[in-house]
Amino acid sequence: MGQNLLPRLKAKGYSELVVIDKHEHNLKMLAKLHPDVTCECADLALPGDWMCHFDGAQAVVILQAQIGGLNPEDFARNNETATHHILQSVRHYGVPRLVHISSSVVESVADDMYTRSKKRQEQIVLNSGIPCPILRPTLMFGWFDRKHLGWLSRFMRKVPIFPIPGHGGYVRQPLYAGDFSNIIISCIENSAVNGIYNISGQERIDYIDLMRAVKKATGASTFILRIPYSLFYILLAIWAIFDKNPPFTTEQLAALTAKDEFEVIDWPSIFGVPSTPLQDALNETFAHDEYSKVELEF
Repeated sequence: MGQNLLPRLKAKGYSELVVIDKHEHNLKMLAKLHPDVTCECADLALPGDWMCHFDGAQAVVILQAQIGGLNPEDFARNNETATHHILQSVRHYGVPRLVHISSSVVESVADDMYTRSKKRQEQIVLNSGIPCPILRPTLMFGWFDRKHLGWLSRFMRKVPIFPIPGHGGYVRQPLYAGDFSNIIISCIENSAVNGIYNISGQERIDYIDLMRAVKKATGASTFILRIPYSLFYILLAIWAIFDKNPPFTTEQLAALTAKDEFEVIDWPSIFGVPSTPLQDALNETFAHDEYSKVELEF
């Protein structure tokens, strides 16, 4: 998400931008794309010199998140402990504006490591007493997507058959990262906007139809095939035996089929950000001359 936010901040005239991340490879990629941005490679779960960047900062956006994985400690470190340290720095240096990126999963019926850690993270921000907008986006897609639709689109280009678990009629509300970036910028610029906002994609679409839309946007020639849910689950479980950080886990499969439908608010009016039609957003995501060709690591 940060990779999507940066070019839009720069386009709005923002400067003296600082990015703090512990993934060295992806941070180097960002630095190559944006040599005018200060990049600090640091683990936010550990206090350190990175905190000095908060001195004189005008706004902080909490974007770090452990999305997938098999180790509960990783979720606790990256979603909770890191947030404690960020809030400590915001308070110590008196940063005037904070924007927290939560997730729609805090209202999900799913019960997995990501959902539980994001619920605790949001409560940490609320308990801090620092006034700020808390944004709860649904499933996002956009440039630099190393998981979700980004990974699925690359997989789709490589295989002759693309499997869909079960009937595929699981309602999704995908949110374009470009639109969400502009919502974040609106929050930075309007200090009167605080409280919790559910930011869902304005269009509901079944998972199988979303995959068909991705196929259309990418020009992939794969054949989309429904397979039994139980077989899909077994294949993911086997994959996890050989991959310590799989791109899609059995917990995420359960979340996909959890029958969640999230509140759709009129965020285009609230934040003054037009909603990009879904197919247009997919075309922008997979056809950008520079950014759509960049692949980040897990």
